[in-house]
Amino acid sequence: MKLHKESKGTIIVASLLFAVIGLISIYFLKMWSLAIIIPLLIIYGLVFWFFRVPHRDILDHKENVIAPVDGKVVMIKEVEEDEFIKGKAIQISIFMSPLNVHICRYPVSGKVIYKKYHPGKYLVAWHEKSSTENERTTLAIESLTNHKVVFRQIAGYVARRIVFYCNEGDHAKAGHEFGFIKFGSRMDIFLPLDTEITCKIGDKTKGGIDVIAKMKE
Repeated sequence: MKLHKESKGTIIVASLLFAVIGLISIYFLKMWSLAIIIPLLIIYGLVFWFFRVPHRDILDHKENVIAPVDGKVVMIKEVEEDEFIKGKAIQISIFMSPLNVHICRYPVSGKVIYKKYHPGKYLVAWHEKSSTENERTTLAIESLTNHKVVFRQIAGYVARRIVFYCNEGDHAKAGHEFGFIKFGSRMDIFLPLDTEITCKIGDKTKGGIDVIAKMKE
């Protein structure tokens, strides 16, 4: 199984911590140490599972909006996007549990025209106010269909490490990686009002593969 490059530090810390706890439990608990070691091994395995990098066959897209993450669609509504669009937009929010793949992908192809990091709170990621109050990054792309698409990585109560690799002026390709969020969080996508939404609340998305909307050319 291929692991993401962001896993290195976490796995080193987890390995040392679990080794110390395991040795202490064996020394003091003897035969009862399995009650500690078995749950530790399960958690240790879940750490590796969290950082997995599954193979995805990414296609070329122009008008399609691609799911930027694996997760569950928890919100589709018309909102005011005040940071970049400064007007009405359709917001699609996808919640990622700690068991989801946490690679963040571009939802559309085009040019990165805006990037900003915001420090903030750590409300639970499905809370509606997390979009504007939590630690987050906001990015915008001028799409191949000449639309401005805004999307936002949002930290949650558990996820407190947002990573993004892109810069203004970069070429964005729908479905390809631009960042990573550790241990459960949320992604918001803000689209033009005339966008055709092809997903619904409750849908499970596969990042880089599933089409969640289509923009008019």
